[in-house]
Amino acid sequence: MRYVAPARGTVDPQVFGRMPLLAWREYADLLAGSQWPTLDVLNALWPAHARTRFVAQDHELLADGLHYEQRIAERGQIATRIGNWHDLLNALVWLRYPAIKQALNQRQVAEIARMGPKHRSRPQYAMTHFDEAGVIVVLRDPALLALWDAHDWHGLFWRRRQAWLDGAIQLELFGHAVLEHGLSPDKLLVGKALVFQSSRDVDAGDACAECAAAVAAGKLLCDPLELRPLPLSGLPGWHADNADEAFHLTTVCYQPRRAGREYPPAHAQP
Repeated sequence: MRYVAPARGTVDPQVFGRMPLLAWREYADLLAGSQWPTLDVLNALWPAHARTRFVAQDHELLADGLHYEQRIAERGQIATRIGNWHDLLNALVWLRYPAIKQALNQRQVAEIARMGPKHRSRPQYAMTHFDEAGVIVVLRDPALLALWDAHDWHGLFWRRRQAWLDGAIQLELFGHAVLEHGLSPDKLLVGKALVFQSSRDVDAGDACAECAAAVAAGKLLCDPLELRPLPLSGLPGWHADNADEAFHLTTVCYQPRRAGREYPPAHAQP
């Protein structure tokens, strides 16, 4: 069933003080304010050198016949629906992670040229899944990855709960659809993760830069099966009930691994 976000004035204010939206608190005025931010307000947040701009998605814009991705690549115009949570959160992701967004756009345009506008390739599906639900995870301990590989959610989120609290694992939520789902307090959130393994202090910022470069070079997001499910509601602070062990034994967002499903190794971060 398609998710329908709550109307702006009906959103529970507490969601902005809880993950995942808490991590976007520098945009609190845009998210929790009584009025929708205008495109001028959003565009004022771009660096001075940026060529991309948010433009109203209206009939006049769509009459150019360009694909959404082509319009960004050719004109720097990001079609944005005014008064729409999904598009507002997409705009904030563009502002925070422009290098990853640009890399995805370049690859999408190349795939459109290769496949045509009516067909989609495996890389296109992978990139779309990541754009909507992507998470970048960095960890040091291979044992954590083994628990994840096995879908041992109780082990990953309960027995090793401290790893999520002390910084041994770090993550950056990239997918704007997951941010949108975070507007509903009881929604169980699941992301699609790319995993980086570090031999030094964990640094999610470095991993984001490496992710952008690898996506642009076609080394990542060539197939949807590269992405690992990550039940974000199991993370400390991401759901009101997950401080209780019973949550990690019974919650429906913890799915068993499908027979034969294998995951690629983590990407090495120097």
